Amino acid sequence: MPLPFAGDADVTISQASVYPLGSTDAEHARLVRQAAWLVSHTERLFGEAGIGPGQRVLDLGSGVGDVALIAARLVGPSGSVVGIERDPRSIERARARMAEQGLAQVTFVQTDVSEISSDECFDAVVGRYILVFLPDPASVLRSVAGLVRPGGVFAFQETDWTSFREEVAGLPLWSMCASLAAEVLQRCGANTDMGSALPRVFQEAGLPAPAVRVDRLTGAEAWLPDCLHSLRPTMEELGLPLDLLGDLATLHERLRREVLAFKTTTPMPTIVSAWGRRSSPSAARARVIV
Repeated sequence: MPLPFAGDADVTISQASVYPLGSTDAEHARLVRQAAWLVSHTERLFGEAGIGPGQRVLDLGSGVGDVALIAARLVGPSGSVVGIERDPRSIERARARMAEQGLAQVTFVQTDVSEISSDECFDAVVGRYILVFLPDPASVLRSVAGLVRPGGVFAFQETDWTSFREEVAGLPLWSMCASLAAEVLQRCGANTDMGSALPRVFQEAGLPAPAVRVDRLTGAEAWLPDCLHSLRPTMEELGLPLDLLGDLATLHERLRREVLAFKTTTPMPTIVSAWGRRSSPSAARARVIV
């Protein structure tokens, strides 16, 4: 449901044509900072899912390569990682980062995740904060399932904003910032509660019900202003009231002071991890017989 902000609530931007946070150098730097918060959670997810040495991994929506970096460390030089990313500037940055770290086993392909074509069979397909931006995530997973060997791994992480927005509801500045950020994402077609939808999406894609873990991180007073900086051009395009934010350069400190004044904490949106394996044909036949 649209949130009650000034401007035309019917104004939306097709997610097929724009990533709402942009592809500027500043956004690339933000993604790297965000990845530093998430790295241990993603490593744990991939380890629990069974990703390891020698495997071939397909990374959907690679961005500037942070998830590919994690996968590359796990599969080692005997394995390989193929990153799918449609933005050429992000791919350029990702390739440079892999070269700096000597990760020759990582390559990137410029294409939309809904249009992947490959003769290679993968041991795992992974993604972080990508399904949230897809109009039909189940269709994409169903399509890439054909590139994954029977018994291969599906491992994804997405956020869920529900508890985050509930917890900041009593903090005026926090609540306004969170609502503005969610409004921008939603008008661009994003599902800000994709995390809680992961089990359903897996099963709609024809995959078994996944194992699921929910984690919460602190540090939102740095993360939220970072996101709003990147979202600002899209907010302007949508006609949303930027003046409500005040000076973005001081927003971090103002959010911090509000938390201290109310003697509370503000976690980031929940991180939901889901992982499972593609059923083998023999397993599928066994379920039918039983």
